[in-house]
Formats: sequence, C-alpha cells, structure tokens
Amino acid sequence: MSPIAIRAIAIRSAVTVGVAVLCMNSWAQQGSVNALCSTDAGWCEAAATEFTRATGIKVNQAHKGTGEIGAQLRAEAANPKTDIWWGGTGDPFLQAAEQGLLDAYRPAYLNDLFDWSVRQYAMSGNQVGGFYTSTIGFGFNTDVLKKKKLPEPKCWADLIKPEYKGEIEISHPATSGTAYTIIAGLVQLMGEDAAFDYMKKLHKNVTSYTRSGQAQAPNVAKGEVAIGVSFLFGFERWRYDKFPVKTASPCEGAGYEIGGIALVKGARNKANAVKYYDWLMSPAGQSIGAKAGSFQTPANKTFKPDPRIPSSDGVKLIKYDFEKYGKAAERKRLIDKWTTEVESQPR
Repeated sequence: MSPIAIRAIAIRSAVTVGVAVLCMNSWAQQGSVNALCSTDAGWCEAAATEFTRATGIKVNQAHKGTGEIGAQLRAEAANPKTDIWWGGTGDPFLQAAEQGLLDAYRPAYLNDLFDWSVRQYAMSGNQVGGFYTSTIGFGFNTDVLKKKKLPEPKCWADLIKPEYKGEIEISHPATSGTAYTIIAGLVQLMGEDAAFDYMKKLHKNVTSYTRSGQAQAPNVAKGEVAIGVSFLFGFERWRYDKFPVKTASPCEGAGYEIGGIALVKGARNKANAVKYYDWLMSPAGQSIGAKAGSFQTPANKTFKPDPRIPSSDGVKLIKYDFEKYGKAAERKRLIDKWTTEVESQPR
C-alpha cells in the first residue's frame, strides 16, 4: 500500500474516533435528572425511557406512593436529592407546596391545558400543575362474585352490607394519596360525622389496607380479592386485557383526583428537571400513559386521547374542595382521626 493510501486511512480513522468522542461527550453533557413518580409504574418507566431517548438526559427515577414521597421530601428539605415529582394524587402535592418544599413554575403553554389543570397552578402559587384526572370507584372480579353468589356493588351503601365481609380491599391513607382522596371525598359527600360512621362499618368488611392505591386493580383482576376501591382507571387496563373485571361509579357520588406535577425546591439539576416537566406535559409525554396501560384523562388538550380512557359522562362527581383538603393540617387531622376512630376498631 502506498504511503498516501496509508495516510488517508489514518486520517479517516482519526476523524471517526473524533466524531465518536464528540458524540459521547455530547451525550454525557446532557446530564441527568432525579425524579420521583407516583403514577402507575409502567407509565413511570416508559416515560423515563422515552425522554432519555429523545433528549439524551439520563433519568434517575424511583416509584413510590404520594404519602411516602411527601414524607421523603420533608426529610430531605435541608439537602434535596430530588429534582422533580410527578404523577399521583394532587392533595399531597398541594400540601408539599404549602410546606415550602416545591418551586414555582408557570409554563408558557397553559393554553394547551384543560381548565382543571390550570386551576391547580392558580391554587398553589404555580408550584403544582394538574397532570391528569380520574374518578374514585369500585372494581370487582365478576368470577369471584359469581362463585360466592354476591351481587355487583353499585353504591357506597352496598359496601357495608354484611355479605361483603372480608371481600373488600382499600389502601392506607398514611402512605396512599388514593386513600386520602377517598376519605376526603366521603367527608364532603356525607358530612364528617356520617362519613366516619360509614368508614367504621366499611372497616369491618375490609380484608387489608395496602401501602399503595395501585394494588387494588391487579389484586382484583387476579381474584385475590373480590372488590377494590380505588381510581377507576387502574381497573380498566385489566378489563381490556380480558380479565373478569368490571367497574362501577358509586351511585351517591364520587370523589376524583387531579394528579400533580412539580419541581422540587433546591433541585440540583433544575434545567433538566424543567425539560422533563415540559416533555411530560407535552402530547408526547401525556400520551405515554395510555400506551403503558394507564388510562387517566390527560391534562394536555391539544391531541386526541386514547379511546380506552373511561369517560366521566354519567358519573356523579362531588364538588371536591381541593383548596381545603389539600392543606397539610387538614390531611393530618383526617388521617389521625381515621387512625384513632376507624383503624383501631376490630374487624
């Protein structure tokens, strides 16, 4: 081979290596973001993967219940290790905002969001955005009910009937935002005294209180429990996967959630946290939910949502007071009262 040819090969090799190094450096310079996610684990994982693929930013993300995350952020307040928190019931987000744990952020694309999402920004001084919405209801395994000759529940009043003893599963309000939404919803629907009398009766029929409000759907679908009380979207995935699952919205009225999204005060990777936030609120990020089998109604109204997302048409929704029941003191008061007056009762 001639000296000229050898030199040309050497130059091409050097250029190739140089380009590779530049690409690697470019990727490394994108950095990372530390996130906590409280919605369905499948959505959390898929979103992190797709965001990294689109931006090159590495997502270090853990999946926990909103109650657990609220406690974690309070414990880490002096030295925050989290940049962004997203998904899960909005009340704990509002409480974290009240406690000074979150940073204000008002996106430029508010006109792309539904009014119920925008109201969360106004209510929290722009510290919490509305990420999605879903209603509370019942999911039940039709095979289990048929085998035990039990009717399908349609109302809150049905769940306290003696025949359902040991057949109902719900989450624990100390760790689950879902459970707190249920308690706060019942208080608003029935009045506090009547709601706590009701929950004492319901307690006798509950087989277990799970750490997360996401446990009810798979447990019902697999026949491990007959009836679960949680957000309806969780049960829909199993119904579409041909499990013997049906849902019902309580005839008296249902509470609902507006899932949250927020930047953590003192974030170490704030620029990347903002990029993740904006991507999660975009059509690309919002559509990941249904693709991952999580059927909440997305906040972004600029794209056509998945037709499998359950409609709230015909659902009797209560007038949920997010401002009052999003206060940390009110949450603590109701949970303490539930622990003292309900959980302590024999089953």
